Amino acid sequence: MTRHSRERRVSAAVLATMTAAAALALAPAAVADTAQHAVFVQTNDPTANTVVTYTRDGNGGLHEAGRYPTGGRGTTLGGAGPDALSSQGALTYDAGHQLLYAVNGGSDTLTVFAVSGAHLTRLQTLPTGGAVPVSVGFAHDRVYVLDAGGEGAVTGFRVHDRRLTPIPGSTRGLGLGNAPLPDALSAPSQVALTPDGADLVITTKTHNTLQVFPLDAAARPSARPVANPSAGMIPYAVGFDRRGHVLVTEATGSESSYALTAGGRLETLSAAVATGEQGAPCWSVVVGATVYTANTNSDSITAFRIGHDGGLTLTDPSAIAATTDPAPIDLAATGDGRFLYQLSAGAGAVDEYSVARDGSLHRIGSVTGLPVFDGKTGPQGIAAS
Repeated sequence: MTRHSRERRVSAAVLATMTAAAALALAPAAVADTAQHAVFVQTNDPTANTVVTYTRDGNGGLHEAGRYPTGGRGTTLGGAGPDALSSQGALTYDAGHQLLYAVNGGSDTLTVFAVSGAHLTRLQTLPTGGAVPVSVGFAHDRVYVLDAGGEGAVTGFRVHDRRLTPIPGSTRGLGLGNAPLPDALSAPSQVALTPDGADLVITTKTHNTLQVFPLDAAARPSARPVANPSAGMIPYAVGFDRRGHVLVTEATGSESSYALTAGGRLETLSAAVATGEQGAPCWSVVVGATVYTANTNSDSITAFRIGHDGGLTLTDPSAIAATTDPAPIDLAATGDGRFLYQLSAGAGAVDEYSVARDGSLHRIGSVTGLPVFDGKTGPQGIAAS
């Protein structure tokens, strides 16, 4: 063997060793990156509420990773169908603080988990200050909980060092006059903070109002809400587009959009744009310039395009995802907008979709194994990182 041949072989061996070392160095980073992405589902178990976590692979597929008790109990509102709490936002992920907020409707408490990938650490279980908590909204360091029992109420908390502390003087009643354990249709369904954290927006379903509480510098709501009439019947879910327009899903079969003006007044932009052939679109999620609604009576997902001015256009009257697992009740999208997940209370399953650039959805598959209670009421609340 010549000197040059030996040098070439040594160089090739060194290169191979360096390549293998580089691959080993990159492998943990790739695994760690994948581990950062997770989906969370709350069981709303009436005996021991639990959050089920899933890792998300690079193709959007979910893999169960753990089950974490909240330290509280779930419940079912009077007359509820598959959607036991009749709400959106029962489980909410706060990416800025890496916290997960879970309501315990049967214990009148809120659980706070620290999130590390798909691993949860329970930090707190706090009284909400009212009865039957059903929804959590947050913005910046402000967190508000909606209690549906009796008159209904909202109470605020601040996040500091990954802990929640009550905001003094932040509890406000809604004046709804419901029973202590309210009927599903008369109970309020969601509290949401505007992206700037300046206002609370609350949907009241059959009361047909969108209550807005402007917040002061100390994050205390105004003494009384501004009761804006809903453009569509039974306002249910609330979201916001990139420009801060308010998007509301109405359970009778429509989506509306509003501009929020000074003093808590809502100016209608698109009034009750129908979902076409789809029934009971109660839940929604905004991904880029599209708002998706889950239609529990049609087992489908509808999409609306959001214009620059906040106007809405239905993309397909026969639904963008024409078939889901039974009783779709909630939606969550990943932070990068690449994947959408549909919680099916009827099947105890999560349907997986990829989101194309044009907003179309492509079915990946589904994961099963979530509990269904009394043969009809399943998990409540889904969130994604």
